[in-house]
Amino acid sequence: MLLKTSLRSFFAHKGRMALSLVAVVLSVAFVSGTLVFSNTATSTFDTLFASTASDVSVGPAEPEIGGKDTRAKTRTIPVDSVRKVAAVPGVKTAIGQVTVENATLADPATLKKVGPTTGAPTIVGNWADTPRSPVEITSGHVPQGPDQVVLDADTAKKAKLGLGGKLRVIINDNHDFTIVGIAAFKTTNPGAALAFLDTATAQSVLLGGSAYTSVEVYGDGSRSDEQLKSDALAGLGGGFEAKTAAEQKADGQKSVGSFLDFMKYAMLGFAGISLLVGGFLIINTFSMLVAQRTREIGLLRAVGGSRKQVNRSVLVEALLLGLAGSTIGIAAGLGLAVGLIQLMNAAGMHLDASDLKIGADVFVAGYAVGVVITVLAAWIPARRASRIAPIAALRDHGTPAEARSNTVRAIIGLVLTAGGGGLLVLAAKAEKAATGGQFIGLGVLLTLVGFVVLGPLLATTVVRVLGALLPTLFGPSGRLAQRNAMRNPRRTGATAAALMIGLALVIGASVFTSSVIKSTNDQIDRSVGADYIISAGQNGVSPEIAAAVRQVQGVDHITGQKYLPAYFTAPDGKTEKNGISAVTARFTEDFRLPVKEGSPDSLKQGAVAIGEDYAKDHGLKLGDPIKVDYGNGRVQSLPVGVVMTKGNQLFDGNTFASLDTVTKAVPAADQPVDAILFGKAAAGADVARTLTGLEDALKQYPQASVRDQAGYKDLVQEQVNTLLYMIYGLLGLAIVVAVLGVVNTLALSVVERTREIGLLRAIGLSRRQLRRMIRLESVVIALFGAVLGTALGLAWGITGQQVLRTQGLETLAVPTTTILLTLGASMVIGLLAALVPAFRAGRMNVLAAIATD
Repeated sequence: MLLKTSLRSFFAHKGRMALSLVAVVLSVAFVSGTLVFSNTATSTFDTLFASTASDVSVGPAEPEIGGKDTRAKTRTIPVDSVRKVAAVPGVKTAIGQVTVENATLADPATLKKVGPTTGAPTIVGNWADTPRSPVEITSGHVPQGPDQVVLDADTAKKAKLGLGGKLRVIINDNHDFTIVGIAAFKTTNPGAALAFLDTATAQSVLLGGSAYTSVEVYGDGSRSDEQLKSDALAGLGGGFEAKTAAEQKADGQKSVGSFLDFMKYAMLGFAGISLLVGGFLIINTFSMLVAQRTREIGLLRAVGGSRKQVNRSVLVEALLLGLAGSTIGIAAGLGLAVGLIQLMNAAGMHLDASDLKIGADVFVAGYAVGVVITVLAAWIPARRASRIAPIAALRDHGTPAEARSNTVRAIIGLVLTAGGGGLLVLAAKAEKAATGGQFIGLGVLLTLVGFVVLGPLLATTVVRVLGALLPTLFGPSGRLAQRNAMRNPRRTGATAAALMIGLALVIGASVFTSSVIKSTNDQIDRSVGADYIISAGQNGVSPEIAAAVRQVQGVDHITGQKYLPAYFTAPDGKTEKNGISAVTARFTEDFRLPVKEGSPDSLKQGAVAIGEDYAKDHGLKLGDPIKVDYGNGRVQSLPVGVVMTKGNQLFDGNTFASLDTVTKAVPAADQPVDAILFGKAAAGADVARTLTGLEDALKQYPQASVRDQAGYKDLVQEQVNTLLYMIYGLLGLAIVVAVLGVVNTLALSVVERTREIGLLRAIGLSRRQLRRMIRLESVVIALFGAVLGTALGLAWGITGQQVLRTQGLETLAVPTTTILLTLGASMVIGLLAALVPAFRAGRMNVLAAIATD
C-alpha cells in the first residue's frame, strides 16, 4: 500500500520533479563520466606499456647527482654491451637502442617547431626491428641512409608533412632529412612526437659517436625476467642498471599517472560541488511538494497512516527519483567520457573512444551518489511531513507555519561561521604555508556550512535591503516581489545557497589568480633589470643560440644561468640534495637579489647566495662555509655571502654562485648548457627594435624564444588564465544546477500560490505586472545568493593569498571588474530563471486559479 501510494504520488508530480531529476543526472554524469574516462585512459596506457616493453632494458646507471636532467649530456653505454648481453643464457635477442629526448624537430621550409605543445616529449632514435615495437610503417619504408627519417603519423598530419618532405632535427647542430616513411602507433600515442633514423646516423647525429643509450633484451622463455636482469648486470659489470618489463611498465604508469590522477580528482571534486548544490535543489523540491500536499498527508494520517509510514512515503519518492536520475546520469556519463576522450585526442593524446572501460565501480559510484544524496536531501522534508498533526494538516491550506523557533538555527549558524572565520584568521597569520593550508581547508568548510545555516535568517534582512527600491521603481509588482522573497526565508535561503556556493568559488578563484599575476608582475618589476629573456624549453640554450644572440646589434651584454645539481653539506654536518644556479659575472646587474644579509658583489669573490629558509634550518650566517659536492670527486667549499629573503618566486629555492667559481670545480666541458639567458639593451638603444633583432636572429632556431618583460608577464598571465578558465568551466556545472534550483523553486512556488495569483488577478493585477513580480522575485533571490557568495569568495581568496604570502604571493589583488560582472550576471540569471514560471503564471485562468483547492 505504501509503495503504491508513493508511486502514484511520484508520477502525479513528475513534472515538478523534472528539474531535480536533471540536477541528479548532471551530478551522477560527472562522477560516472570521470571514472569511465580515467579507467579507459589507464587501461589504454597499461596496454601500451605492457605490449611494448622489452623483457629487460639495460642502460647506463643513473648518476647519484643529476638524475634525468635533459640539459645534461646524454648518458650512453658501449657498443659491445649488445654482444655481452646477447651471450647471457636465456637471451633470445639483444638489440642496441638509441633514444634521446633533447632534440627538436622543425620544418626547414617554415622554420616552425614540429611536435607536441602539451608537455609530451619529442623522442628521436634509431629504427630497430624489435618484437614489440610501439609503431609500424604504414607508408614508405624504414630509414636506410644518412639523409632519411621516419616520422610518426600524428605529428606528420599535424605539421602537414608527408613522404618526400623535409624534416630538420636540431641537436647541437641542424640536420636536415627527407621523410621516407610514416609510422603509426599500434595502440595509442601518448602525445609524443617520434622520429627514427638508421642506427649509424642516429649514433652519429644524436650521440656524437658509436654508442647506444640502452640494450633491449628479449628472452627465450627459459628464465624469468628477474633472472635475465641479474645475469645481464653480472655479465656487464658496474656502471649499468636494468629494469624488467614490470618495472618499465610501473615507470610508464608513474609518468602519466600523476596527470590522470590530477584530472580525475579535480573533476570528482567539482562533481562533489555540483552534488552539494543539487542537494539544496532536492531539499527545496521536496519541501515544497510536502507543503503542497499538507491536506493529502493529513488524510493519510487520519485513515490510520503512522508518522513512520508518511516519512517512508516521501523517502520512497526520493528513492525513485534517485534511481531514475542515477540511471540516466550513468548513461550521460558515458557520453561525457567520450567527450573527454575527444578533448584529449585534440590535445594530442590519442585514446580509443570505442573501447570504453565500464567497470563495476562506475555503477556503484553512480547509484551510491545519486540515490544517497537524493534520499538524504529528502529526509529533512520527510521528517517535517511526518510531524504534521492530522487535524492541523486537514485544516491547513498552504505551507505549514513554522512552529519551532529559529534560536537553535541562529546559535548553530553563528558558532559555525565564527569558528570558520577564526580558522581563516589563524590561516592568514600562520608563518608556515602547510599550517595555514590546514586551517584554511577547515575554515572554508565551516564558513560555508555556517552561511548555509544562517541563510534563512539573513534572508529577511538582506532581501529587504536588496529589494528596497523595488516598490519605488516597479510599484505594486516590486512590493509584492520583495515580500514574496521574504515570506518564506527558509526556501529563499536554500535557493540562494545553491547559487552562493558556485559564485563563492568563482570569486575565490578570481582573487587568488589575480593575486598570482599581480605578485609575479611586481616581483618582475622589482627584481628584473634585464630587458630580454631568452629560453629554449627544457633542453636549455645551446652555445649556437647564445652566440647568435650576442651578435645582435643593440645588445649590451648577455647573462647566462646554468643549473648544476649537487649535494650541500652545512657546518652542522647535515647533507641534502640541492643545486647551484651558476651565473655569469654581470648577473647582479640584471637582477636585484632580495637581500636580507650580505652583499651581491660577494658572488664575484667566490661566495654563494642562499635562501632564508636554508640559512635558518642550518643556523648559517655570513662567512660560514658550505661544502658543495658535484659528483665524480668534484668538491669545493664556498662561503655564504648573501642570505636572500624568502617570498620571491624568482629566487625562492635557488642558490646562486658565480660561473667562474663553479668552473674551478667543474670544467666547462662537463657543464650543462645554459638553462636560460637574460639580455640587456645597450645605453641609448631602441629596446623594441633590439627585440625585433633578437627575434630575427632566432628564427633559424625554432626551439628558442625571446620575450621582453611585458611579454614575460603576458606569458605568466596566459598560464594562470588557462587554469582559471578551466576552473570556471568546471564550476559552470554547479552554477547550471543552481539556476535549475531557482527555476524549480519559482515553478513550484507558482503552483503553490495558484489561488493567491488568482486573487491578485481578480483585484486588478495585470498579466504583465504578475510576470514582472515573479521576475523581480527571482532577481532578488539570485542577488541575495550572489552577495553571500561574493562575501564568502572574498574571504576565501584573501585568506588563500595570505597563506601563500611567504611563498611569493605577496600582493593582494581583488578583481573588482570580475565581482561587478558576477553580480550583474546574477541578475541576468535571475531574469532567465523566471521566464518560464512567469509565463506559466501569466497564462492562468483567473476563476480556475481562485477555485483551486
